[in-house]
Amino acid sequence: MNSPDRLQPDTGKRYCAAVGFFDGVHLGHASLMHQLKETAEVRGETALAITFDRHPRTVIQCGFIPELLLTTEEKRRLLMAAGADECLILPFNKQLASMTAREFLDMVRDTYQVHTLLVGYDHRFGRPQGETFADYERMGREIGIDVLHGEPFLVDDVPVSSSRIRRSLTEGRVDEAKRLLGRPYSFQATVIHGHHVGHSLGFPTANFDVADLPCMLPANGSYLVQATPPNSPGMLYIGTRPTFEGSERTAEVHLFDTDADLYGLTLRVEFLWRLREERHFDSPEALRRQLTDDREQALSIIRNTSSES
Repeated sequence: MNSPDRLQPDTGKRYCAAVGFFDGVHLGHASLMHQLKETAEVRGETALAITFDRHPRTVIQCGFIPELLLTTEEKRRLLMAAGADECLILPFNKQLASMTAREFLDMVRDTYQVHTLLVGYDHRFGRPQGETFADYERMGREIGIDVLHGEPFLVDDVPVSSSRIRRSLTEGRVDEAKRLLGRPYSFQATVIHGHHVGHSLGFPTANFDVADLPCMLPANGSYLVQATPPNSPGMLYIGTRPTFEGSERTAEVHLFDTDADLYGLTLRVEFLWRLREERHFDSPEALRRQLTDDREQALSIIRNTSSES
């Protein structure tokens, strides 16, 4: 049996595919996967999501560093949970980047038995040559692929997009990112030793290596989060520690429901609400008082959320 993210030529199947980078697997992507599944079932084909192992612009644009919303493995899992039967992760290299749209269509038909291609409302594939969707349809007819147009998914009358989510995170609006993703934005990282300043203030923290994170962080500030394990709410601080004349960006979480030693554990941290922006305080004592207020605000949000549900 083939691995779900690797297909071999001549599989004996007919595929209905959707192609894209699908960063975030947001509500728009989930809607496209739903359309893909329905179309595949009507046509008696297997629903296939085709994506890439790296952001295409890292190959096309020298020096480009993407701000990713998901790791490749998380993306594969979420695409399949959203409706894809299988997921093909292609290595995006110079050879793939140089393909024209017609060459890409030839490749997915001949190598992966794609007979139907569902194209996202704003997606383009192949080396840009000014093609329109009508051109994709024409090329598909010539080689035996039905090219169909997917419907956009709107929130507040605006299509959901990965760039829209990145903009929300850059501005600290994690509640907006949650609305567009259909789930809280999150990252996964291993706890490392920090400066132990939080412990001296009465707010011990688990620290993360920001430089080692595979995905982007929201704007500097303090956030209400949920961490698993140990399945505890807490406050996550992101910033440069200006009260202590810091310069490097750090990320550290104070959990409410545990005092266990978390060093070496890998935590998933979900962003629920932004408590405040980053600020400089006149003294450690002033910062401690603010942290106390932050904790009360966070606990109040948790209580209100629990009562509403």
